Amino acid sequence: MLIDLHTHTHPLSHDSLLSPDELIEAAKASSLDAVCLTEHDFFWDHAEVAALSKRHDFLVIPGIEVNTEDGHIVVFGLERFVYGMHRLHELARLAESAGAVMIAAHPYRRQLPFELRHEGDWTDVLERAAANAAFAHVTAIETHNGRGSDRENAFAAELAARLKLPGTAASDAHERKDIGRCATEFERKVTDLDDLITELRAGRFKPAVLRPTPTR
Repeated sequence: MLIDLHTHTHPLSHDSLLSPDELIEAAKASSLDAVCLTEHDFFWDHAEVAALSKRHDFLVIPGIEVNTEDGHIVVFGLERFVYGMHRLHELARLAESAGAVMIAAHPYRRQLPFELRHEGDWTDVLERAAANAAFAHVTAIETHNGRGSDRENAFAAELAARLKLPGTAASDAHERKDIGRCATEFERKVTDLDDLITELRAGRFKPAVLRPTPTR
């Protein structure tokens, strides 16, 4: 089962060019089985998500992408924004209390330098990135981001391997062309948010690259 775990739509995500309906239509056309709405620091109302899902006859799951001081974290299982969530330790506390799961999104940001002295030699950078406090609290690392370059995604995958954390893949869609580049393949059927959390906790998933990432 292919699920896009990380997408954005307007107006809740101001930088997205996609309406929720456009996102879902494109996801269906790309042979995905579900999408997760993870707006920047905004929660979807669960009733509105259910209405979207029913209208399109397509599984839509609510989440959020929280901009923390230690990087962007995709969370499933929280329902409202609480002051202080931008601090990682507070977000982790709230997630634990609610039984939510956290995924580190595009971990190369703020970590990977634009230029390296020796291409592919990022040992020092990896060591610094691995020390990020966020990774002690996440269930997985987004190793394949549809808007990331091959180099950036390779760094994320190596970081996940170093930390012995499983990888996910997601489009991070802001435009229609982003959708269908990659998704996370789940071993078992997911029918709702609770199923998704269960499968993420169980580790029954793997990243799936469906189309080449953009060249930079």
